[in-house]
Amino acid sequence: MIPYQYLVLRCVPRVDREEFVNVGVVVFAQDAGFLDAAFDVDAARLAAFAPELDLAAVTEALAVVRDVCRGLTSRGRPALSTPGRRFGWLAAPRSTVVQPSPVHGGLTDDPAQTLADLTDRLVRPPRTRPAGHSPSAARTATRNPRKNIDPSTTDSFSSCASTSSSSTTR
Repeated sequence: MIPYQYLVLRCVPRVDREEFVNVGVVVFAQDAGFLDAAFDVDAARLAAFAPELDLAAVTEALAVVRDVCRGLTSRGRPALSTPGRRFGWLAAPRSTVVQPSPVHGGLTDDPAQTLADLTDRLVRPPRTRPAGHSPSAARTATRNPRKNIDPSTTDSFSSCASTSSSSTTR
């Protein structure tokens, strides 16, 4: 198994609001000499999230990330000699439209496949699944000790909220 580190690239249209949409992943596996990035910029999703967003600026920032991963130093890119130094530069916090997440780690047999898997899992929107067939819902159901309780016999948040709001409007 090969140890690796990764970070998620986040589009942060307004730094003051600290809201973001994941747009890419960078994976670094020093023992394998691997440093690469993958992106999935969903223009419609970003436009709905932040209509004022300059999509060209996001695309340019991601191009810089890809160039740094590849060790390209033209057009103002940093001249960093090793993949580890380049990953460190990419992982450094910044206040720009594309920001890195904290660094996470793991073990893999194939860093390139891990990059593809992380991109699918952390960047791309979930695929639509038929009702009742969601793996996460199945995991939640098996861990939920109240799963056999009839929902019609339990209080819901909405009924509590409507009760409390009606008592305060008298």
